Amino acid sequence: MKYRQLGKTGIKISEIGFGAWGIGGVSTGASSYGETDDNESKRALRRAYELGVTFYDTSDVYGYGHSETLIGEELHGVRDKIVIASKVGFLEHKGPLDLSSQHIKKSIEESLKRLRTDYLDLYQLHSPPINLIEKDESIISTLQLLKRQGKIRAYGISLALPNDGEKAIKLGFESVQVNFNLLDMRAIENGLFDLCVKNEVGLIARTPLCFGFLTGKYNAATQFALNDHRSTWSVEQRKCWANAYKLFLKAIMAKEKQTAVDIALKYCLSYQAVSTVIPGMLHPSEVEEDVVASALKPFTEQELHELEQIYRQNTFFLGKNTYVIEDKVE
Repeated sequence: MKYRQLGKTGIKISEIGFGAWGIGGVSTGASSYGETDDNESKRALRRAYELGVTFYDTSDVYGYGHSETLIGEELHGVRDKIVIASKVGFLEHKGPLDLSSQHIKKSIEESLKRLRTDYLDLYQLHSPPINLIEKDESIISTLQLLKRQGKIRAYGISLALPNDGEKAIKLGFESVQVNFNLLDMRAIENGLFDLCVKNEVGLIARTPLCFGFLTGKYNAATQFALNDHRSTWSVEQRKCWANAYKLFLKAIMAKEKQTAVDIALKYCLSYQAVSTVIPGMLHPSEVEEDVVASALKPFTEQELHELEQIYRQNTFFLGKNTYVIEDKVE
């Protein structure tokens, strides 16, 4: 496992992180990745630690605290050797939001209790409208207070939209989390990567496997369980991402002799701006599959350019003649 700096926070993290939405399990509505087994989730957490994963990204809304609880139960004995990031804001999956000072202070105490720790390495606002942060100075001042109190080491924001990144950096967030993968390169195209490098802001790439579609395991006809958030997506959305597997990955897999997962994660890690990628991991076997990418040789500048050209030339992504990819927030 290789490690990178989270911007200028002084926090070093594994470049493959553990995305912990899925282990939160089933909660109300279409708000999960389907049924889970807590014992299997704990084995996945333990296996990740054994293989060098030090970054664990969760939220108080993932299973309404259950994801945090599992991390606390399984990894509290190695707390000083790992980096824990959580999020605050959502009262329910997909809203409403509460970023009042009172709610943030109350929520962090509950998260700390579930995680069995007295501090968080990174506390992130969970995909709020950026204009809300601009209008209410108390939000950032509350995060700064928590940092002075030693309850958090750094504060960041999980962006609702890649185009919110520039404003987030100007507001002083120490890290940004954003959708980024072979099928969604907006964070490159809008200059966010360059801004993060220039301002030494950490960048956490979420959805590096595009909700599983870059693994090749799903297609447009896949039926997801009703409690799986992917069941609510349009047929057009699923078809868009299912077709991309053939376009991007089959030829590269044959050339590189690597799996679809290897290539998708390696792609994200080939950019200097990226501090870590956080694929969802539900089983030890998925952990073992994902961590391989850290040992792979990154794509060259020329290869990255060729991949970006494929992205731009195909209208079923962010093309000029069709619909725009819907934002899926984790």
